[in-house]
Amino acid sequence: MINFSFNTYLSPLTWRYGSDEMRKIFSEKHKYELWRKIWIALAEAQHQAGLVSKEELEDLKNNENNIDIEKIFELEKETKHDVVAAIKEFAEKAKIGGGKIHLGATSMDIVDNTDMVRIHEALEIVEKKVIIILNLLADKIDEYADFPCLGYTHLQPAEPTTVGYRLAFYAQDLLTAYEFIQFAKKNIKGKGMKGAVGTAASYKELLKDKSLSADQLENKVMKSLGIDAILISGQVYPRLFDFIVLNSLVMVTSALAKFAGDLRILQSPLYGEWSEPFGKNQVGSSAMPFKKNPISSENICSLARYVSTLPQVAGENASLSYLERTLDDSANKRIVIAEAFLTTDQILITAEKIISGLVINRDRISFNLRQYASFAASESIILEAVKKGADRQEMHEALRINSMIAWTDIQNGKKNPMMELLLSDRLVSEYLSKNQLEKLMEVENHIGDAPERAKKLVKIIRVIPAPDRSRGQAPAGIQT
Repeated sequence: MINFSFNTYLSPLTWRYGSDEMRKIFSEKHKYELWRKIWIALAEAQHQAGLVSKEELEDLKNNENNIDIEKIFELEKETKHDVVAAIKEFAEKAKIGGGKIHLGATSMDIVDNTDMVRIHEALEIVEKKVIIILNLLADKIDEYADFPCLGYTHLQPAEPTTVGYRLAFYAQDLLTAYEFIQFAKKNIKGKGMKGAVGTAASYKELLKDKSLSADQLENKVMKSLGIDAILISGQVYPRLFDFIVLNSLVMVTSALAKFAGDLRILQSPLYGEWSEPFGKNQVGSSAMPFKKNPISSENICSLARYVSTLPQVAGENASLSYLERTLDDSANKRIVIAEAFLTTDQILITAEKIISGLVINRDRISFNLRQYASFAASESIILEAVKKGADRQEMHEALRINSMIAWTDIQNGKKNPMMELLLSDRLVSEYLSKNQLEKLMEVENHIGDAPERAKKLVKIIRVIPAPDRSRGQAPAGIQT
């Protein structure tokens, strides 16, 4: 008997990361349930063709949920073949219909279609959570679309933007990822029921002179599974599909890692503009009790880095599984698909919590904006002066020299003297009056059409439909 306890290695994805609903999809139990479902769907189609009797079919159906996984593992030790072991265990339970289990099929007719069902179920969960996060971001964008803040390029003060517009960066990236998920859902397909090398020769032979063709049998089985069959396959569905799926997950995790990385910067005390929610009894450090570390954002960045490595494995599986089929993909595929989805799932769970409780420090944002406002106004000052006849290059140099002086004073803890420096600069004062300079220094008005663009994105997000359940409902579970 296999005994999983704290005395042996357990993956963090077994208990620490990911939701129960996602773990259920990639559980051994669900796998064997789907294998049984395919075998019974195949038997039903073959019953219509007169290959399986009513009594045999009923016996299989009556024993569909009577699965002894421990027994399957015991049989696998003898057979060295997981599918054969599962057939034997099923046949021991279904003594009338057991002799017709897997008739005409090859192992990958069962395994590959099961994997594709699970991938579609897992994509449904990812899609659902992405939509939730997009709508949370849309709420924040709406709230802060007009609230000005300092923009940062090279992690240095730049021109102003708005908090809502910055949030729209992440929402737009995630929206692109959502579209990639739609592409994956639309284009990936199961192997279908095509036999040992994809020609359906065994089914065609079985169905010779029967009322059902091999194509019709395949269509019936795949309809019961809620997925489409690929037109051309070898022994397995094209492994390029796994590459597509994993890259769609990387799109999701990369978008959220960008958000989390920026949040870590903005939470640092020298910025102090945003922070992730911090629990009343949360401990930041065992040694430094004052710490409020952005551990959730760091968690997202760490896990996203792992997910980003997995498409390489899937890509090599696609190109290095030779001719109609080799096992180059088999062992790693048991790991990478489930781990990619579970890790992505955890990132989505964490991101939802962060965004729901995201702290926006309005006072500190406004303070930082005022502190560096004069620098942010530099481009507007140059443009206005050139309109009045100034040489653009000469004005740029004057602004650069004065900015460096002001920057030094700020670094030494002094008030930003930029206004005074510009008023006393002969070249600047030649083209711009004090009132004009003061107006240009009101950088809150120098945010372009950021608010309008951000709100347009919100409208796009708001019309995203609820997840398509036409391919089957993902198993219910409890989110951890």
